Amino acid sequence: MKLSGRQAAGYFRTPDPQSAGLLIHGNDTMRVAMHRQDMLAALLGPNADEEMRLTRLAAADLRKDPAALADASRARGFFEGARAVLVEGATDGLTALIKAALAEFQPGDAQIVVTAAQLPARSKLRKCFEDHPSARAAAIYDDPPGRDEIAQMLRDAGLSNLARSAQDTLEDLARSLDPGDFRQTLEKLALYTRGQETPVSPEDITAVAPLSFEAALDDLTAAVGDGDSAAIGPLLRRLQAQGSQPVALCITAARHFRQLLSAACHPEGPAKGLAAARVFGPRRDRMARQLQLWSPARLEQAISLLVETDLSLRSSAAAPQMAVMERALIRLAMLARRRD
Repeated sequence: MKLSGRQAAGYFRTPDPQSAGLLIHGNDTMRVAMHRQDMLAALLGPNADEEMRLTRLAAADLRKDPAALADASRARGFFEGARAVLVEGATDGLTALIKAALAEFQPGDAQIVVTAAQLPARSKLRKCFEDHPSARAAAIYDDPPGRDEIAQMLRDAGLSNLARSAQDTLEDLARSLDPGDFRQTLEKLALYTRGQETPVSPEDITAVAPLSFEAALDDLTAAVGDGDSAAIGPLLRRLQAQGSQPVALCITAARHFRQLLSAACHPEGPAKGLAAARVFGPRRDRMARQLQLWSPARLEQAISLLVETDLSLRSSAAAPQMAVMERALIRLAMLARRRD
């Protein structure tokens, strides 16, 4: 059986104890591992490893010993409870022996849980699980977690009292962090706000969220687009301390203003333009406010200035490059506040 995204999310939390097995495949190995961990914890309980109810088999070992999977699935242990056999890093080359093990599955045998990289629709391994009457296959895509998935992660972390603005901040954070980092951030947030009577705020999230290079870049482009020239110097010092190069900063700023220009010139309006550029959350709100300051003509001026700055930075000029970049960004911020 093939599980859709919503079906898979529910199945990982409440797997069928009578199922023959499950295939989880996707390009994001961290996300695949997290879902595999959640599913096995729900199926086997907290003490599966200690009670030897979970057998782990590497794909390379199965190639040397093809009978190991079927033997592990049929084996009986000393402890009562559900059992599973985990095969990680499987490929289509293991389809025959996995298919044979699924065909021999009997009630009471250990479930066969397999993880793999992203498999195309024509994959033999994928079809093996999708066509089996009691096995399942779930594809994990690289899309950011949706609201339902974030809500479940919040429940798992014990976070329920959130301000609306904090929920928006978390959704934006989920798009910028790896799944494992986002889950760890929620766990730290739960500890940080333990016993707090007031709702969790964006400031609470900022206090525990990892300080990323991308976040600092977002702060810089926001300051320039908002016309906040006073904030540019300190932000540049922080980025410079993190190893940022002026040329990279110039490219990032130019990309931001091109997105603004594209949104401003969208035939269905700026809101549709921002959606088409896949800009979401607080960053979308900031850019929408900036579009009220910047006309298309002024955005073209900004892009021209950044192109000139980029050429200057790549030339053999002796001027300090970070100072050149700072001057250009301050000029842009002043342009945002200029009244024609």
